[in-house]
Amino acid sequence: MLELHNQILKTTGASSIESTQSVQALWSGYGEIKRVFLKGGKYPSIIAKHIQLPKKNQHPRGWNTPISHQRKLTSYQVERKWYQQFANQTTEHCRVPHSYHVLENENELLLIMEDLDANGYLIRMHHNNVTLDAVKSCLSWLAHFHAKFLHVAPNGLWPIGTYWHLDTRPDEWHKMNNTQLKQAAEGINDRLNRATYQTFVHGDAKIANFCFAETGAVAAVDFQYVGGGCGMKDVAYFISSCFTEEACEAYEQRLLDHYFAQLAIALDPAVDYLAVKKEWSELYRYAWADFYRFLDGWSPGHWKMHNYSERITRQVIEELGNERKGKS
Repeated sequence: MLELHNQILKTTGASSIESTQSVQALWSGYGEIKRVFLKGGKYPSIIAKHIQLPKKNQHPRGWNTPISHQRKLTSYQVERKWYQQFANQTTEHCRVPHSYHVLENENELLLIMEDLDANGYLIRMHHNNVTLDAVKSCLSWLAHFHAKFLHVAPNGLWPIGTYWHLDTRPDEWHKMNNTQLKQAAEGINDRLNRATYQTFVHGDAKIANFCFAETGAVAAVDFQYVGGGCGMKDVAYFISSCFTEEACEAYEQRLLDHYFAQLAIALDPAVDYLAVKKEWSELYRYAWADFYRFLDGWSPGHWKMHNYSERITRQVIEELGNERKGKS
């Protein structure tokens, strides 16, 4: 077993650990995230993400399968790679925690990271208390993140990011109730994967994974599903995590306009911004339908499966169907 306390002291130069505070248990019993308060050394506190492989995992929705287990193992290796190789390439416009140390043995992984709370990112929001300004700040974060990693190969990350990616979710696909969407799933997936403009997607960019400062600055956490993909996957999923169907409908164009305005600022001038905007704007509905496909098999009746989602998904299914008819 990893000597957690000794590793933290060695990494931070602290003289002792004053106390620890549980931040959250990891999904399905895979360990815990703790805030560790330190005496002496470089930092008043750090975050320790300690992954321990369970003897028997208990998934809250019953997905205790070898596929689920392997996906989770890969996700922690991806997060390790993210912090070791890519996190230090981000800017203040797409802020992430600094990684101080990564340690691994046969069945454990320890990530020692910056405590964002200690550096002013104290505010958390959820869909029941989120503000429009906060949503725009997160979309700005995503735009700068996507611009930073445009056309970068996701070496060591998920080849195709997001936790709901079709190829990693065969169990959920088999359980789908919407037969039309089930048949269209591969076509939706293919359309997104064939996008000319590929970047890194955060992969779980929900409002709960963003931390806010009083100044309005924002940082993102939880990079287990970062990998390659069309930026619209993050944008659609993020908006779905913030709003009811009425708000999604009302704010759609305003939020997309804000995202693309920020993307224009963030992209390298050598990149054809208008070409990126045209392609990704057309893929927004596909990204939304892709996540809806996952929900249909994973959690039928989920609160995000509302009329707005259904309407967008129907449009995509019809569009794909018309294309097939045109080719036949």
